[in-house]
Amino acid sequence: MKSPPDKITLNALFASFWYQRKLILKLTRREVQARYRGSIFGLFWSLFQPVLMLMIYTFIFSFVFEVRWGKELESRYDFALLLFIGLIVHAFFAECLNRSPRQIHGNIIFVKRIMFPIEIFSWVTICVALFQAAINYLVLQVFFSLVHGTIHWTVLLIPIVFAPLIILTSGICWFLAASGVYFRDINETIQILTLALLFLAPVFYPVSALPPPFRPFIFINPITFIIEQARAVIIWGAMPNWPGLIIYYALALLTAWFGFATFRKFRGRFADVL
Repeated sequence: MKSPPDKITLNALFASFWYQRKLILKLTRREVQARYRGSIFGLFWSLFQPVLMLMIYTFIFSFVFEVRWGKELESRYDFALLLFIGLIVHAFFAECLNRSPRQIHGNIIFVKRIMFPIEIFSWVTICVALFQAAINYLVLQVFFSLVHGTIHWTVLLIPIVFAPLIILTSGICWFLAASGVYFRDINETIQILTLALLFLAPVFYPVSALPPPFRPFIFINPITFIIEQARAVIIWGAMPNWPGLIIYYALALLTAWFGFATFRKFRGRFADVL
């Protein structure tokens, strides 16, 4: 088993993934399979669930409430598409954060093995959430093509748009994983926070619906900018906000480094606390 560099640098951060990529993939596959083990349809549920969700949102908001996002949208299905993009981003972020405080407690047997790289549990959590996000995204694109008869070429930029959120989330996951060892109440706190982030992000409403003085504050929510840029490249076929993405990447790398450094600093004491 290879070991990443001991120095807490950005190189060590990504090396924690690269050196253990095979183990991370194995654990991710095992966790995805375990999620649906015992069910009749197995992994089919990962595809059926987003299809069902999209159908329900389309019916409720487009046909029952006849909600419209704005004058620029003519299709009654577009609201469901916009809503689904926001939910995909939030679901990924919320799943990672909600599972992180329990990572160490749920893997005590590995924590007490000195040579086991326990920092990879955050990568596994992210990969599992990414698997479901990818399935949801596939459903979204199929539905979009059925509604509009085409797909914008700008969807190729989705990995670039989503990558900084993955980097940011990794840092938060490491920090929460370390904090969860010492503070048990953080699990319930994070669940409340992630629910609040759902309504404090432009998931069910556009940023333009807020009074101008409050609009800058909604971008404090880390998923707001990603949701807006994902909608730009998927729905509008527009280019993302490149300067904004560069700033987001910088903040995400800083957050990831801080979370990784915090985890590395306290991991030697986990076994004693547990």
